[in-house]
Amino acid sequence: MAEPNAGRTPKMRAQDVSVFYGDKQALKDVSIDIHDDRVTAFIGPSGCGKSTFLRTLNRMNDTIPSARVTGHIELDAEDINSPDMDVVQLRARVGMVFQKPNPFPKSIFENVAYGPRIHGLGNSKTELAEIVEKSLKRAGLWDEVKDRLGESGISLSGGQQQRLCIARAIAVDPEVILMDEPCSALDPIATAKIEELIHELRGRYAIAIVTHNMQQAARVSQRTAFFHLGEMIEYGKTSEIFTNPTQRRTQDYITGRYG
Repeated sequence: MAEPNAGRTPKMRAQDVSVFYGDKQALKDVSIDIHDDRVTAFIGPSGCGKSTFLRTLNRMNDTIPSARVTGHIELDAEDINSPDMDVVQLRARVGMVFQKPNPFPKSIFENVAYGPRIHGLGNSKTELAEIVEKSLKRAGLWDEVKDRLGESGISLSGGQQQRLCIARAIAVDPEVILMDEPCSALDPIATAKIEELIHELRGRYAIAIVTHNMQQAARVSQRTAFFHLGEMIEYGKTSEIFTNPTQRRTQDYITGRYG
């Protein structure tokens, strides 16, 4: 795959980002660029700060009263922590897919239509129906659910529910999709479908994925950041991180000495 132009501005840029929960520092001085033409994976042992960092990118840590974020995060060169930033709008632009599929207790149609409706994207029933169909097609789910759009989203299998959550995230036309271990609750077949979907969505959205599965990171991403004990130890091309890491801690993690 062609390398992006080195001078290109990243879609998102984090500089010296630290996160504190009360007195405890969970993340220390992380700097990373996320580009819109590739998938960036965050790997590392449990509790190393990778999900905490992912959550800073759409201000999900705002929902935790004791959390405090320092440093600078930009989306299209705009400071996302600025008082002028509309957080609802930010989360429409930077969508999130969680570890456990969490469809709303509504119909399949309403799960996908909900976001566009509150953001005023579909002004008529026809427009909404088009957005729902397009989003479900992009999430690789349309053929499986097109005859049951009125059924509850919760009636779907776990893998289908996760693809429904991805359809819900893309229905509001985001620019970035954050995925926090999106396959950890799924079986191998459903996982393969989500990975295939990530390949298809690449280039249309900037994608950042947290995974504890190194093989998954190797399969789906072009860039990988390795986190350990709240620090980002190494960041580079996925192929190089896995075959020729520069840091001893990365090497030890990848070869299974800990983690």
